[in-house]
Amino acid sequence: MNTPRTLLEAVKYFGNLDNCLKFLKVRRWRNGVVCCQTCGNSHVRFDQKRRVWTCNNKHPRRQFSIKVGTIFEDSPLGLDKWLPTVWMIANCKNGVSSWEIHRALGVTQKTAWFMLHRIRLAMQDTDGGGKLGGDVEVDETYIGAKARNMHVRKKKRIGMSQHASMVGKVAVMGVLQRHPEKGRSKVRVSVVDGRKKSQLYPTIEQNVAPGSTVHTDTHPSYTDMPADYIHNVINHAEKYVDGQVHTNGCENFWSLLKRGLNGTYVSVEPFHLFRYLDEQAFRFNHRKDMNDADRFSTAIYGIVGRRLMYKDLIGSTNAPNVP
Repeated sequence: MNTPRTLLEAVKYFGNLDNCLKFLKVRRWRNGVVCCQTCGNSHVRFDQKRRVWTCNNKHPRRQFSIKVGTIFEDSPLGLDKWLPTVWMIANCKNGVSSWEIHRALGVTQKTAWFMLHRIRLAMQDTDGGGKLGGDVEVDETYIGAKARNMHVRKKKRIGMSQHASMVGKVAVMGVLQRHPEKGRSKVRVSVVDGRKKSQLYPTIEQNVAPGSTVHTDTHPSYTDMPADYIHNVINHAEKYVDGQVHTNGCENFWSLLKRGLNGTYVSVEPFHLFRYLDEQAFRFNHRKDMNDADRFSTAIYGIVGRRLMYKDLIGSTNAPNVP
């Protein structure tokens, strides 16, 4: 079988560990030439039975597997479980929950949750870098429970009154470059401390190239935009579109994001929110120019040189080991 094009083909193809090894090898190392993870030497021996390489140079950690130096490192789970999971999270429009992975793979829910966060790390910053330009939309939203859905006791516990509905919510800012003709939009999303000018402008200056046309709503923090940008404003109290002046691209992304958070993941802690933003931005930025197989391959290219420990994930120095 050639490389898989659908989830069903991926499950069958990656059920063979030799196929997993062959697939990752050419994406892990340039031209498929295996190099030692410690010294960079390309003179290595392969043990077919154990599926590990041994460097010809004598030094500590001479032996290494395909997982070393990737998000899969030190995981006892086989690649036959990891790769279909990467396929699912990269291509399921509204995401995939840890409970669904738990039921599908036969691993614990905690292990599935850890797997998904490691894969989200591989999805981080895959849009090629550089600043966005042309017509750029800037908008912000709040992520968190709705006050009207909260129990009275919970409102009292977090100090939420009838007139303080933003308490307990997290501000998220989006910067979206509109697509050129027959192209695709590109978005960058980040958690911000609030909606004040001092909290929003650094993100704009970091991500938007000078000379760009910036479209925003009438939020007061966007007044006095730096002279480096052409600033257009749309008043949502009057209309949502005025020719080319609107923020509908960002609104579309917020809809997709909240559909996944509210419908698939249900409860997301603010501490982990940025990881879910990376996941949704990855799928959004590659939604038109790639099919499922290409989107999966792009996510696989991001596994190298990244690692997430469980203790770092939960913010604890005494966390137990979880595969």
